[in-house]
Amino acid sequence: NIKEIIGEHEDNNNYGVQRILLALSQIDIKTSYSTVRRIMKMHGLLKKVKRHPNGITREDAAAQKSENLIKRDFSASAPNQKWLSDITEVPCSDGKLYLSAVLDCFNGEIVGIAMDDNMRKELCIQAFENACRARSARGMIYHSDRGSQFTSRAFRESLAKRDAVQSMSGTGRCYDNARMESFFATLKKEKLYKIKTEYYPMAYIKSII
Repeated sequence: NIKEIIGEHEDNNNYGVQRILLALSQIDIKTSYSTVRRIMKMHGLLKKVKRHPNGITREDAAAQKSENLIKRDFSASAPNQKWLSDITEVPCSDGKLYLSAVLDCFNGEIVGIAMDDNMRKELCIQAFENACRARSARGMIYHSDRGSQFTSRAFRESLAKRDAVQSMSGTGRCYDNARMESFFATLKKEKLYKIKTEYYPMAYIKSII
């Protein structure tokens, strides 16, 4: 069954244990993480994960900080209650592409994105506003790290217009936004690393994302 799942689509050959476990549960096969890992290791199906522990945003020490309202509770009982956001970079042949995405904790769906060749505050504002327009949403808790983009006056004003309540991770605590980080890791592992983005122009990589 594991080999069948991996063979279903060309992108699936980067699936890790957790993704295989989820796929098995979707076809009503109940098993454990350790069993799946042991079988995958036995057949040479385990992939080495590329880790990038250091975030690309930089904290603005002088800016007003918001409290961490999420406290690593990434569950939500309805859409548009808790949104997570962050920025990641993707190397392209003509420079670095920056992606800001907004994730709804209710179902893990990406509800808004913005992409550009820089990671100024406007990128994060655009991703937030795109999400709000797409969902006709307001009044959510909006969680991010403490990067200067998110602590800027312009970004806070954008949140205020939608009655959004800002929440921020603790300094140096990457797990405070782990679900958002997990999405970026999945996007890169299952698609972007495979196509070697550094060999393609930014416009093409944008279309892939």
